[in-house]
Amino acid sequence: MTNQRAIPFLQIRGGSSKGIYLHEADLPEKGEKRDAVLKGLMGAYGDARQIDGLGGGDPLSSKIAIIRPSERAGVDIDYLFVQAIIGEDRLDDTPNCGNILAGVGAFALETGLVQRTGDHAKITVYMENSGKLCHLDFPIKDGLPVYEGDASIDGVKGCSAPVICTYEGLAGALCGAMLPTGNAHDVIDDVPVTCIDNGMPVVMLRAQDFALTGDESPEVLNANEDLKSRLESIRLQAGLMMNLGDVTDKAVPKMCLCSPAKNGGAFSTRTFIPKQCHKAIGVLGAVTAASAACLPDSAVAELATIPDGAIKQLCIEHPSGTFDVQLTFENDEIVQSGLLRTARLIAKGEAYIAAQL
Repeated sequence: MTNQRAIPFLQIRGGSSKGIYLHEADLPEKGEKRDAVLKGLMGAYGDARQIDGLGGGDPLSSKIAIIRPSERAGVDIDYLFVQAIIGEDRLDDTPNCGNILAGVGAFALETGLVQRTGDHAKITVYMENSGKLCHLDFPIKDGLPVYEGDASIDGVKGCSAPVICTYEGLAGALCGAMLPTGNAHDVIDDVPVTCIDNGMPVVMLRAQDFALTGDESPEVLNANEDLKSRLESIRLQAGLMMNLGDVTDKAVPKMCLCSPAKNGGAFSTRTFIPKQCHKAIGVLGAVTAASAACLPDSAVAELATIPDGAIKQLCIEHPSGTFDVQLTFENDEIVQSGLLRTARLIAKGEAYIAAQL
């Protein structure tokens, strides 16, 4: 195979996403050459099907994790998330991904970057995209992850071992403040919005303001060109207001349409990431949406049912089920966010790319 070269990889389902996990040492230094290698691995050269690579032709399966041992005190692993943009010849490492994060601990043990004994692993991860920390807790046996279990998450068939993800200090991860505009709600294009970042920049909107019930399917919403045009206009303006600059070619902010819960949850969502409606909801997007719903003056507060107490368990409805988020408050500030995910190793080996990349 003189005209190709090999890159070691693991493919892991993290939460309701799937990605290619790579050791930073197996890649060129960050820059154009590394981008070319990543695009080659994914088949991400503008081909929406990503036929000539490991990409899945869907935003949820066109994801990359780049991992290295951390030199930070008290931290085990540094993790950089990269999204290969479907149908476009580019990558985006602006946002984080909590789903792919759920598989980072498994990668660390499977590759020997981290060693653990006993029946549980606790691994602290530094998220390079946001500069924040997450603690992963999951079962192990003989030093390796246990993938079988009785935990289930919507959007994934069957059951797996639980991965408990506990986030600290997410506020303003990318925007500098949880409410980067300084307001709990603003008005853009005559539509009330809440621009918020508690781990993921999100623009929260009411489905009713777009003549929607909020229970439309992703397929119906993705076919609504007028809706997508309106959302993109708001998104571009919100990006500037949220200190993100020109977001034309960025995956953030996400756009989240909110409506009253239909099946007993706290509220219902339809999330665009950023221009196609998600079949579920992203992990950090769910944390941020829950945070917005808890703000009394937010644009979506009146649509949500929020429990009392300093620890709030919120069930967020989305197109393929529900997502549970736990928010811990101290003095009216969110100090910790917890949730349950699962992960499973799908494949490991070498992926081949053109020798000149």
